[in-house]
Amino acid sequence: MARILPSISNKNTFKWRDLKDSLRYIPRFFKKIKEVSPALFYTNLILRLLQSIFPVSMLWVGKLIIDEIIALTKSEGNTSLLWTYVAIEIFLVLLSDLFSRGIGLTDGFLGDLYANSSSLELIRKTSEVELAQLEDPDFYDQLERARQQTTGRVGLLSDILAQGQDIITVASLITGMIYFEPWLIILLLVAVLPSFINELKFSQQGYSLSRSWTTERRELDYLRSVGASIEYSKEVKLFGLSDFISDRFRKVSHAYYLANRNLAIKRTLWSTFFNILGVLAYYAAYVLIIIRTIAGVITIGDLSFLSGSFQRLSSQMQRIFQRFTSISSRALYLQDYFDFLDFQSNSERSSKNLDMPKKMVDGIEFRNVSFKYPGKEEYVLRDLNFKIIAGEKMAFVGENGAGKTTLIKLILRFYPPTSGEILLDGVNIEDYNLEQYQTFFGAIFQDFNRYNFSFKENIAVGDIREINNQSLIENAAEQSLADQILPELKNGYGQQLGRRFHNGVELSGGQWQKIALARSYMKRAEVIILDEPTSALDARAEYEAFERFIGVAKGKTAIIISHRFSTVRMADRILVLKNGSVLELGTHKELIEENKLYAELFKLQAAGYQ
Repeated sequence: MARILPSISNKNTFKWRDLKDSLRYIPRFFKKIKEVSPALFYTNLILRLLQSIFPVSMLWVGKLIIDEIIALTKSEGNTSLLWTYVAIEIFLVLLSDLFSRGIGLTDGFLGDLYANSSSLELIRKTSEVELAQLEDPDFYDQLERARQQTTGRVGLLSDILAQGQDIITVASLITGMIYFEPWLIILLLVAVLPSFINELKFSQQGYSLSRSWTTERRELDYLRSVGASIEYSKEVKLFGLSDFISDRFRKVSHAYYLANRNLAIKRTLWSTFFNILGVLAYYAAYVLIIIRTIAGVITIGDLSFLSGSFQRLSSQMQRIFQRFTSISSRALYLQDYFDFLDFQSNSERSSKNLDMPKKMVDGIEFRNVSFKYPGKEEYVLRDLNFKIIAGEKMAFVGENGAGKTTLIKLILRFYPPTSGEILLDGVNIEDYNLEQYQTFFGAIFQDFNRYNFSFKENIAVGDIREINNQSLIENAAEQSLADQILPELKNGYGQQLGRRFHNGVELSGGQWQKIALARSYMKRAEVIILDEPTSALDARAEYEAFERFIGVAKGKTAIIISHRFSTVRMADRILVLKNGSVLELGTHKELIEENKLYAELFKLQAAGYQ
């Protein structure tokens, strides 16, 4: 499967094109920030604009104070004017502090609101992406990079806004410096420009390194989870996996450390060299100012203003250039997020968006369907031709790896067929609106999710729109036998499940499966699919659960996958798969009489109970 994002070199090389590409996302980022709270956004801008003129104002007032003090020593000054200048400086300092606090407050609020908004966008976009894409490792790496950009963006926001503020400040300081000593501008550029180019180069290399190690960092996160979580603790202890996991973590993490260390050493050495150059340029400017003062060309106040302006200009321009590299680096990461949001899934591109029928009247038909997973050469399903009649209960049977679950994934449109077509009431299922189509089905899989939600919410996820329909939830719990768990739950339907959160209660595998079954009853879908949802139940509980299921699903279409033939024989017809092809299709009685694979598997299982 092709990568969805623009190609950015994984080598540690600086490219101006990458910088240009990253900065084009800044206007869009600002638009997103403004949308979360226009009032906070414009308040922040106004505060920063006013704050930007304080540095040059305070330096100028400081110059006036010094000149007035010197004039007073010569009996030429005005005491009243001196104290007026002092009062103005105090007022400017207090006002600057007040504005700085307001800027920090609004920065924090905007950052939090944007983090929430961008996380919601990512969740919604991920729901639109096809399962085939989410299961692709390259695509998942890109999703992981995008996910990381939903938090911590307040730093980028603050940097961009502070950059504009500092540029205004620098412009005002340069204007004052040009008025007195324009030659100082050349020394200023010598002091900061080489350092800026150096920082820009190494920030891009840092991004390239981080991007190229996305897979390894995901592996490190996974190893942390396996080695230090309750879900894996029993097997880690039982199988003695601690040393294996820690050794693997150490190898990968150390390799990543070495790559980062080499880059950090180079960056530090070059930064030190250019910092020395900047210090020398600053003191050359300082010497020039002193000489001009001694010569009587400028006053002591002018000396104070120029030296203060040059020092502030030097530090602020360095900060501007360094911040620019930080912005460009973060914008490269921001590109991962926006490119993911802009990604158009195959389903969005191909569907004719037809409305689903309210009820299926004909059935689901496979016509010459073959399938292989993306990037694989081997076919999982080959030339399937069969029909599931509307209203019937059909079971899929076969040995492990026969393609039963893959068949379900095709029916649910998690994957499109490699060749052939699947029809629902005579229409290719790819032509239906995807959301309407998948709402038409209710499915419970063997690897169903165990949500760390309440008991009630775990059932309601089957149709979350009905979360406040208590009678429907209780009815689903009764039909699936999940209500049998309630006596063990202190808080009843409100009991927190799982161990992730405080007061959570962990359930057995069989109890979780009863809850999963309840979800299928919640949805009240036209077609219900059960893919090994009762494997953790004992034989009696499974038989009772399926008996109830057959009764509740009366008049609806149902597809069942189970390895227990006591359950399978309840189906109207049974489809037997072998090596991805249809081997047999018929009722239980017909398949027993044919005496092929189904009869063989049935007799083997029956013998185990004798």
